[in-house]
Amino acid sequence: MCIPLLTWILGIFCGDRGTASVDLLCFEFLGLRSSWWVLLRKAMDHARAALSSLFSAEPMSYTRFSIARQTDGDNSHVEMKLSADDEEGVDIERPEHVHDSMAQPQRNGKKLCFLVIAAVLLLLIGFLIGYLSYRGRMQLAARCQDGSGRCEITPTASYLVDGDETVEEEIQGPPVIYWPQLKAMLSDKLLAKNLGDRLRQRAGLDSFEAGEAEDTNMATYIHEQFNSFFLDKVWNDEHYIKLQIRGSTKNKVSVLINDSEEILEMPDAYVAYSESGSFSGKPVYVNYGLKKDIETIQKSVTPLNGTIVIVRAGKITLAEKVANAKEAGAVGVLMYMDSFKYGITGTLTPFGHAHLGTGDPYTPGFPSFNHTQFPPVESSGLPHIAVQTISSSAAAKLFSKMDGDSCSEDWKGGIHSCKVTTKQESKIMVKLDVNNSMKDRKILNIFGAIQGSEEPDRYVVIGAQRDSWGPGVAKAGTGTAILLELARVISDIVKNEGYKPRRSIIFASWSAGDYGAVGATEWLEGYSAMLHAKAFAYINLDAAVLGANHVKISASPLLYMLLERIMKGVKDPAQGSRTLLDRVGSDWVKAVVPLGLDNAAFPFLAYSGIPVVSFGFYNKDEEYHFLNTKDDTLENLRKIDNLDALLRAAAEVAGQVALRLTHDHELFLDFGRYGEELLAYQEKFLPYVKDVQELGLTLDWLFFARGDFQRAADALRRDIANSDRENKVIRRALNDRIMKVEYDFLSPYLSPKEVPFRHVFFGRGTHTLQSLVEHLQLLKTGKSEVDLNLLKEQLALATWTIKGAANALGGHPMGSVTRALQPPWLRGSSRDTVPPLRHRWARGDAGAQSGAANGPELHACPGTEAEL
Repeated sequence: MCIPLLTWILGIFCGDRGTASVDLLCFEFLGLRSSWWVLLRKAMDHARAALSSLFSAEPMSYTRFSIARQTDGDNSHVEMKLSADDEEGVDIERPEHVHDSMAQPQRNGKKLCFLVIAAVLLLLIGFLIGYLSYRGRMQLAARCQDGSGRCEITPTASYLVDGDETVEEEIQGPPVIYWPQLKAMLSDKLLAKNLGDRLRQRAGLDSFEAGEAEDTNMATYIHEQFNSFFLDKVWNDEHYIKLQIRGSTKNKVSVLINDSEEILEMPDAYVAYSESGSFSGKPVYVNYGLKKDIETIQKSVTPLNGTIVIVRAGKITLAEKVANAKEAGAVGVLMYMDSFKYGITGTLTPFGHAHLGTGDPYTPGFPSFNHTQFPPVESSGLPHIAVQTISSSAAAKLFSKMDGDSCSEDWKGGIHSCKVTTKQESKIMVKLDVNNSMKDRKILNIFGAIQGSEEPDRYVVIGAQRDSWGPGVAKAGTGTAILLELARVISDIVKNEGYKPRRSIIFASWSAGDYGAVGATEWLEGYSAMLHAKAFAYINLDAAVLGANHVKISASPLLYMLLERIMKGVKDPAQGSRTLLDRVGSDWVKAVVPLGLDNAAFPFLAYSGIPVVSFGFYNKDEEYHFLNTKDDTLENLRKIDNLDALLRAAAEVAGQVALRLTHDHELFLDFGRYGEELLAYQEKFLPYVKDVQELGLTLDWLFFARGDFQRAADALRRDIANSDRENKVIRRALNDRIMKVEYDFLSPYLSPKEVPFRHVFFGRGTHTLQSLVEHLQLLKTGKSEVDLNLLKEQLALATWTIKGAANALGGHPMGSVTRALQPPWLRGSSRDTVPPLRHRWARGDAGAQSGAANGPELHACPGTEAEL
């Protein structure tokens, strides 16, 4: 019975078209082989007779429909042929009355039953055909996207009603460019020679100080270059900032011995945002100026109140060294570059700044636009102690004057005459005269944009610092050269190769980067209310090549997977037979360098919650000792082997990141990676579970929040897998959930003005997970030093920030969390009743634990939203 029923259904579906070719066409459409057609055709004939006898005692013709072209040209007529046997020459006697051919009444139920079954089967067959067709297309598209399969476009065809001829439909719109093709275009068009030529723009010039003529001329050149590349939009923004510059008289470092002054050095370089004036104090050497270094000296040698501390460069930024020294009570800081870390430095003196933050410290929390009315406040990141850099030769001379104990071997570095301090009865003092002055400057940020075809209001930003205190070829020249070459190449691919990025690409040239990413930070501050919902990644190009031996990567965990894919496809410039991934190894994530305050990508990540990546080459064991000095010239940079190839490799990685993020339907951000980061922190918390319980607290709520985030990530994966990729509205909503993951780790319970770097993973302050770990460690090493109220506050901030990120990732509002799930220390209270937050500018080695801060600066650019 099943065979006749199936063949009857096929007969209904295909019908009797009057010609064998049409029937054959129908069977082929259903996916059946043509060799089966003869057998099925005969089976259908037997099935008709069986069904006729089933429904009535007499053979009965079934009704079928045929759409045939009429001789008069009218295709609207539907001809009903009542007998398949008419075509075969068999005459069947038809009753004169319709009622004569009706089945018996008792068979009506069976007929209805079979009709229902046939309809259901037809629906199932149609659904399966449609599903398999859609699935096949999606699998092909997926293979094309990741480059794992052949990418062919099969033209669609329509079956004509008057024959089996086909006609190809013309597909309108831009040509489809798959990812393998796109990255090949980028690789082919990037020219190492162009990168080398662009570096020569800085040759022969001594300085590109922010706001000065050379910096402005370079800004004009970049603006003109962007226009020559035919970018969709080119614009600039102006900021009016306060900079501290070197005074008319050089700063001076002297040694006082029995009231006799001996000048050690009058360096050309200076430290911006140092306190000006004359300061003197007992010299004390504190190694790198880490918190643990200072604690070692305080416990075993001498207090640092009223002293001038000597530190060597490295490990942490100069601003962090100064903050640690100020916290310990020092009145001044001298820093030198040790030959052990920097090679032969001689008389080299580096430029630096002492602001523990980013942006203009005199407009904290506000963009420095000319029309803005600023409150009379300043950033608490300003040190208000004297700071100066000196050469290693001057430092060696100073150590030779000191008559105290020698340094330990691991503190000596390249100066073997190193002394910790002077004898207690000694009258040897260091005098520091700082003559810096404040100056109002106008700076320019230059922007160029390639507009996205599908989501022009979503963009990736590629940026590089333009200014430098000296020639700045390595510091600013390499990044600027890569920025211009990428703008040229990507614009060429869009204009001449037909590539249409789904999302926009913004190229940015920042000014005042040497003063703490001032230009970039001002832009961020100006658009802080909307940038997290618009910009989904920042690619930093600064100091892209400082050596040749190692790869240096700093990035948000969201971009780890993308970076690994890209490094797998970029050749190692040192050995073309292998890739960059071969060079860094499969466990390269362990070698990721944490972002510091001296990296322009830091405010994008820690202040604005935008995923970032900074990629380049360096020598891990030896710093590039010309950086931030007057000798940062093209001649010295050319001493790096294979420089042009290294620049090209860095440019290719940055270009692929930008293109991949604007090419795919789904944003290539690994939102589940933070689940692994949270799990790693949970393992750090586990040893302190019992110690916390003894205080009447629990870590369970923090662990629950981590589990919530993991479940939310799994739910989003399911939503993406079950969504329609072709539905732009759904795709945009899912991408928005992905791109907000980074932003949701900015603690919403902290004021951006008081604590600008609110990121719980990468921020600065007691709210960070690292700060919580350090506080928990005191439960083992010094329980009396534990601040119970602060610990409660830290647990609350960490728990609810992670919980909020989980809710946002899962597509649920924060308010959906019931009060029954609240931790005991928050139950019965609201967000407004969370204990006041005591801001500490930096934890760990940076840790200046001063009072509430107005914070590092972050500002903006008029035109970004309007232009795009």
